Amino acid sequence: MRINCMNCGAPLNDSAHCPRCGFDVVVQKKVYLLSNLYYNQGLEKAEIRDLSGAIDMLQRSLKFNKLNIQARNLLGLVYFETGEAVSALSEWVISKNIMPEGNIASEYIDRLQNNANKLDDINLTIKKYNEALMCCRNGSSDVAAIALKKILTQNPKLIKAHHLLALIYIHRKEYEKARKILKKAARIDKTNATTLRFLKEVDEQTGTRTNLEGRWNFRRGKDRQEESQPASVADVIIPPTFRESSVFSTILNLGFGIIVGALVVWFLFMPGRAQRINREANERVTEYSNTMASQSAELSRLEEQIDDSKETVDSAQEQIEEARNQVSGYENLIKAWQAYQDGSYTEAANAMADINSDQLSAEARTIYDDIFANIQTTLFNSYKEAGIEAFDQTDYAGAVEQLVKAMEINDSDYETLNYLAHAYRESGDTQHAVETFQRIIELEPDTEHASSAQSYIDAMNSQAVVVDPQEGTTDPQTTDQNADGQAAEQEVQTPGETENNADISAEEDETADAVLPQEE
Repeated sequence: MRINCMNCGAPLNDSAHCPRCGFDVVVQKKVYLLSNLYYNQGLEKAEIRDLSGAIDMLQRSLKFNKLNIQARNLLGLVYFETGEAVSALSEWVISKNIMPEGNIASEYIDRLQNNANKLDDINLTIKKYNEALMCCRNGSSDVAAIALKKILTQNPKLIKAHHLLALIYIHRKEYEKARKILKKAARIDKTNATTLRFLKEVDEQTGTRTNLEGRWNFRRGKDRQEESQPASVADVIIPPTFRESSVFSTILNLGFGIIVGALVVWFLFMPGRAQRINREANERVTEYSNTMASQSAELSRLEEQIDDSKETVDSAQEQIEEARNQVSGYENLIKAWQAYQDGSYTEAANAMADINSDQLSAEARTIYDDIFANIQTTLFNSYKEAGIEAFDQTDYAGAVEQLVKAMEINDSDYETLNYLAHAYRESGDTQHAVETFQRIIELEPDTEHASSAQSYIDAMNSQAVVVDPQEGTTDPQTTDQNADGQAAEQEVQTPGETENNADISAEEDETADAVLPQEE
């Protein structure tokens, strides 16, 4: 197998460093060699049907080199042989993603996917196995045994099903049936830890040791016994040939025997010890997994209860809040009605502002509409009169404050707009004055009111743009004179002029309606 440098990806040679980048690859080569060693051992165990040992060796091989395609493909085959089709497909898919071209895993996947019936049968047996397992946990072992027998008919290589059925028989004390099932499982995987543990339990309960050797091995042992029997008298006895052995050959044979004995001890007893350790570790992992699964289920149940409680509390809070808002609306409506009866229109308006009319009943909504309509008219007249009075007293800031409040209620009243525009103009706020005059023009176009408003707009605009030719800046005195002159040219009548000219004709009455505040 060709090894590429893990640093730059260049092919490696026999040197301890990469020929391209000079990276030290001694450790990488050792890791790859260990991966190949474990793969070879896994292949040997798979050939003698030691599938558990093969899985262990191949997993070790992949720990050292996850790109070992042969080890991953063989691990998938071993999983498939034990009935774990899902694990097998996972390994083959990973292998195909690592090496898409020229990978035999693609053929394995295609064969399994093309045979849809077999794949459906495997999925169905796994589903039925899970159902049988739940039946066992619920105490319905009879139903589980019937389902497991059907599962083994459809998928006879599913070792987990053999184990569960054998465990049911052991629980019923039907040890011979359990022994038969476990022997079938042993033919699939000779060294499976669960199979051997269950067989040991059966042997201890029955007092009979289970023979896992086949008939052929039993027949061969019988033949060996017949060959070891003494020959009859009629047989010809040939005396052995005498051969003299030297001291060197004796020492050599003795040393060879010691080496063979050491190798036998190493290869026979050490794997057993490793398997025992792995078996104990698997038992602990299984125990921890079951504990974690039960705790996770309990945690999920408690979380669901908490979520249900939160939803109930949130719904109750929403109902309480809605009831509070409704009660607050009725309380504010009562306050507004009392304030309206006492003549405190401002207080009534403030109370009305905090009412959500959508939450009121039909009768309460009628009262709300009546109070609102009356307060609106009353407040408008109050703000308007207060603004005009402040304007007459040259309190332009107070006039603006009161007239703006009146405009918020009714922005189409000409008299309010007229006084507000002149209050802005007198207070020096040209921008708002122009906007207010423009509003009069929009409301009453082609009228004397509009012409008067336009004249003031033109006067204020000319006042803002007059420039001293000598200095290049605005001359306030010049602009004031220009504004006064232009206003005189327009002959706009102010409130003072309207009072002095009491003898105006009927044709001038319409202009008198558009009187403006007297300039100072």
